[in-house]
Amino acid sequence: MTESPAPNASLTPQPGHLYVVATPIGNLADLTERARAILGSVDLVACEDTRTTGAMLTRFGLHRPLVAYHEHNETEMAERLATELAAGKSIAVVSDAGTPALSDPGFRLVRACRRRGLPVVPVPGPSALTAVLSASGLPTNGFLYVGFLPPKSAARITFLEKHRAFDYTLALFESCHRIDKAVDEIVATLGQARVICVAKEVTKLHETFLVGPAADVQSRLAKTSLKGEFVLLIAPADFQL
Repeated sequence: MTESPAPNASLTPQPGHLYVVATPIGNLADLTERARAILGSVDLVACEDTRTTGAMLTRFGLHRPLVAYHEHNETEMAERLATELAAGKSIAVVSDAGTPALSDPGFRLVRACRRRGLPVVPVPGPSALTAVLSASGLPTNGFLYVGFLPPKSAARITFLEKHRAFDYTLALFESCHRIDKAVDEIVATLGQARVICVAKEVTKLHETFLVGPAADVQSRLAKTSLKGEFVLLIAPADFQL
């Protein structure tokens, strides 16, 4: 079992440590002081898109070596990066936005480090999931995060039927190309009165929260631009606002 540094012990990356760093989901002011310090001094930053992360670092005056680490190469890169960590490098892993490893690359690298007994240090911060849960008004005493639903309508409907009587809030991400279809399926499968929350562009200029009975949200969504990133919450069947 490995031990991570004590909280607030140092803002200086330690050799052989992996830092799982949360980055802004929209508003750059949300980058924490600790994240900024770590990203500005690690030996290497592993990121989904070097252009996206490079532009963010440049905005903060940070310049570090970047390596692409994404869904198409993460199996191979996880072992390569773990080997570099074992050799003494300090590495930060980031996603394009938010907290890595939550429906974003990061899990395989963290697992590779745990298997080798290498220290993994979370640098917490922005997360679209927790941001929307906290501001939705839906129950947060318990929730099931399911990432993205399947792209096929039949599979999504099967999921909804399976969780019709789930006791806690369901939380998921949805594509701008499918969010309207997903809400239509909720109305058809779970009923017009089921309370849901559709949030888009959280922390950005056009941040929007649509909360209420599914049929009402469906109507309001039809009048809303579908551009952007979406989080969808589904309340338990017996919940009322």
